[in-house]
Amino acid sequence: MPELLLTEIVRLADGELRGSGETRIRGVAPLEGAGPGELSFIANARYLPYLHATHAAAVLVARELSAEVPASIPQVLVGDPHAALARILPALYPAAPREVGVHPTAVVDESADVGEAAYVGPYAVIEAGVRLGARCSIGAHAVVGRGCRLGDDCVVHAHATLYPGVRLGARCVIHSGARLGKEGFGFVWEGGAHRRVQQVGGCVLEDDVEVGCNTTIDRGSIGDTVVGAGTKIDNLVQLGHNVRIGRHAILVSQVGVAGSTAVGDGAVLGGQVGVGGHLKIGAGARIGAQGGVIGDVPAGETYSGYPARPHREALRAQGALFKLPELIRRVRALEKAVLGGGRERE
Repeated sequence: MPELLLTEIVRLADGELRGSGETRIRGVAPLEGAGPGELSFIANARYLPYLHATHAAAVLVARELSAEVPASIPQVLVGDPHAALARILPALYPAAPREVGVHPTAVVDESADVGEAAYVGPYAVIEAGVRLGARCSIGAHAVVGRGCRLGDDCVVHAHATLYPGVRLGARCVIHSGARLGKEGFGFVWEGGAHRRVQQVGGCVLEDDVEVGCNTTIDRGSIGDTVVGAGTKIDNLVQLGHNVRIGRHAILVSQVGVAGSTAVGDGAVLGGQVGVGGHLKIGAGARIGAQGGVIGDVPAGETYSGYPARPHREALRAQGALFKLPELIRRVRALEKAVLGGGRERE
């Protein structure tokens, strides 16, 4: 494992040093678990109590919290410790060397175009007409369906499936168990039974999209399901047919978005958010965890609750709900007093 001087950490973090720059760092750990030779970090005041017991060799700290750090601990002051960590970690934990070539157990159709320095792992399947860009990596048992197009530097992890015709931009990452381009949930009631409506649209992910484990993105019914550049999708997310997600959006675990809904650039959907179909969530909007969206959400607004409404309004409604038991107790006491008094007058 690499070992870096604290001065090198400062350079990588674009930070300010307080203390000895000769301190050697060989790893990163939480405050309560860090030992000698390890860098820790503090980005939130709630973790300040851990500082006085930590054995970390140095801490990466938000500038506004630096006065709380004991002088005995070397510090690297930064604006955003999490952003700084994103630059430091690759230097301390370098990625394993990329594999290149086609494993002998992989099944690659002779019509497939496998780009320069690409990798196809054990038992992976590359079907007819597929085009893999340069340096793509296809994990073990992954399936890339007929006619898929992958841009340069894409990674499809083990056991992921790209149904026929899926298109990925450059540098997309598809994690294990994800299913992209499956038929959307489209049926009509005819002749006493549900009859499937053929889904003939596509599934398109633009550059730098990441899709978490066991997430499903349906193909369009007519037209494409599209995920914009830079969007990051967590595990266990479901996007219905013809959904359009803008650029640099964040969808946290277990989000479900019903068909033909549009989510704007930079929007954030918290865990377990459910969004109805044919709706519009504006650019930069934020939906709190477990929110249930049944109407359009304006750009830049924060909504929460079910049905989702402006966040402050939702908090007031929730606060009022919590007061109901006391209110009911008071009403019953008043009722008892009134009815009791009436009987006495009789």
